[in-house]
Parts: sequence; C-alpha cells; structure tokens
Amino acid sequence: MENIKIATAQFENKSNDKAYNLQVISELSAKAAAEGAQVIAFHECSITGYTFARPLSKAQLLEVAEFIPDGPSIIQLTQIAREHDIIILAGLFEKDAADKLYKAYVCVDKNGLVAKYRKLHPFINPHLTPGDEYIVFDLLGWKCGILICYDNNIIENVRATALLGADIIFMPHVTMCTPSSRPGAGFVDPALWYNREADPTSLRLEFDGLKGRSWLMKWLPARAYDNAIYAVFSNPIGMDDDQLKNGCAMILDPFGDIIVECRKLDNDIAIAVITPEKLTQAGGYRYLKARRPTLYKDIIGQDHVSEQKVVWLDNK
Repeated sequence: MENIKIATAQFENKSNDKAYNLQVISELSAKAAAEGAQVIAFHECSITGYTFARPLSKAQLLEVAEFIPDGPSIIQLTQIAREHDIIILAGLFEKDAADKLYKAYVCVDKNGLVAKYRKLHPFINPHLTPGDEYIVFDLLGWKCGILICYDNNIIENVRATALLGADIIFMPHVTMCTPSSRPGAGFVDPALWYNREADPTSLRLEFDGLKGRSWLMKWLPARAYDNAIYAVFSNPIGMDDDQLKNGCAMILDPFGDIIVECRKLDNDIAIAVITPEKLTQAGGYRYLKARRPTLYKDIIGQDHVSEQKVVWLDNK
C-alpha cells in the first residue's frame, strides 16, 4: 500500500436544505483537493441535516430520503467528485423500493458510487430500519470500512469491521453537546455560538469539556488503538436544527494518537497522511494476533434481552 492523504471535515449544515449542504461539500472538497487530499469525509447526514428528522412522519421522511445510487444527491455528489478529482464520503437518508428508510453513508468517486453503508443502530426517527451488514471496500489500495455514530459505541462493530480487513474506518457522527445519564453531559447554549467572535473562550470551554471533546477522548482513541486502525472521525459544528454541535473532526492513527484535528469555530477541514507501517507497528496488531476466540466466541455471540426502558439519546 502507498501513502494516502485523507481530509476530514466539519461544517454547519442546514436542515433539509440539500442544495446548500452540497454547495458547502463542494467548497470544502475543492479546498481539500487543492491541499493535496485524495479523499474527504463528511459527517452523518451531511447532505440532508440530521436533528430536524426527529418528529417527521414516515411520509415526510420519505420525501427527504432518496434512492441510492440513482437519487439526485448521489448524482450531484459524483459530479462534485469529478470536478475536484477527489473521493467523497457523505451521509443522507435513504429509501428503497419497498418504502423502507435507512440512515445511509456513501463513498463516491468521479465514476459514481463506490460503497454504501446503512447505520446498524439508528434512532433519530422511529421509521428508520437498521442496517444488517458490515462493509469493507477498496479505496486507493486500502481496505476501508464505515460505521455511523452510535455504531462505534458498540465495540463489537469496530472489532468486526477490523477483522473483516479494514485498515481505515470512516466514523461519521452527529454527536456531543446533548443530555445523557453520564456526568457532565448537556446542551450547550446556542447564544455562545452566535457570540463566538466576541467571546470564543466561553464557547471553547463548553465544546472541549465533558459536554463535548473530553467525553469523546474517553473512548474514540481506544477504538483505533485496540483494533490497530486509522479512525476518520467527522462531526458537524454549529447549529443542527435546535442543537449546537462542537465539530472537532479528527483523524487518529493505529496508536490512538490524534494526528490532525479541526479546531476552528467554523467550517473547516484537516488533512492527514495515512501510512501503512503503523498498521503493524501498533499494539493492536499484536492483540488481534493474540486473540483466543474459542474462549469467548459463545459469550460474545450470545443473545441478550434489550432493556426496553433505555432512552436513546443523540449523545450516546
């Protein structure tokens, strides 16, 4: 494998405004390509917006969703990839011929669809159908996987994708800055966002504290480290419907180290050179080789009874 340059992006999307969101995707893709990136990854539902879908009826969500690969957004995304000569990963709501709805994430190049993934654990809207498979696909000589947001909190999903051969896992999110049962969680006041030029410090303290980045650092580096993979994390910044998100899109290497991160309080990209030697130098490579599946295959694979009282929150 040869080195590959990947960009991760953060931007403030507009709810159910595909034209605007695709325009920003085009602008950031052009910027990334001009800086030498071969691939750029955007956040979950970056084409459609995310949080606004909470109250939508099935009929309303079907109006937002598109067929893949024949829907207009995939066609336009392919045109953007062709125009800027860059591979693009982005998310949207998908529908099929039977009117089933999915949370989808796609990879396109100048020739069209390269890969499609459906979120395994969707919950923003009750009419969404869970995906039922992992994917691993070739990208410029690298094996890549996709896991959307909450999928990454279920550690078996990351391990399974790595065991299927993924060296890079794209992890698009819309997360952080929402209430949950964990200590320190909660919304961030939108007023801080609108006053960010006059007072960036107060906003940064909220974004980087336990409501945001400090929580992310409790688990995201471990996913990369334990599985010896590159993790490409993307997340929106700014208002997503009525919720403020904190961005901090980043790329982590197989040592669990952050090699690039978006730190602007604005739309931004960060580009990393991904090198193959770290895949086998990292401790996770040895841990995977040392596994003894006969000890725990029946434990990990056993059925469990879901707790119906669990309230699924955006913040995991």
